[in-house]
Amino acid sequence: MDSDAKPDRYQIRIRGVLSERLLRAFPGLEAHTCGEETVLAGALPDQAALHGVLDRIEALGLKLLEVRSGAPSSRDPSQARCPSPPHQIRQ
Repeated sequence: MDSDAKPDRYQIRIRGVLSERLLRAFPGLEAHTCGEETVLAGALPDQAALHGVLDRIEALGLKLLEVRSGAPSSRDPSQARCPSPPHQIRQ
């Protein structure tokens, strides 16, 4: 990785509402619910880190729905694919 490269932001959608215990498996990522889905979002330093998160999702038996690179920040209204406003999950 180039030392001047900035980490990419990702948005990862998972089926179901994750418990606080499961969310602890994803440190450094913000989480919110969107209907019956959990959305993890944040910057990851490289592809290896992304694959680590995806491996953890698989190891926990979670259903991966979508991964977006260059995902918008939580202030971006284009993120609103939820039927209702997202509910923030405390971490």
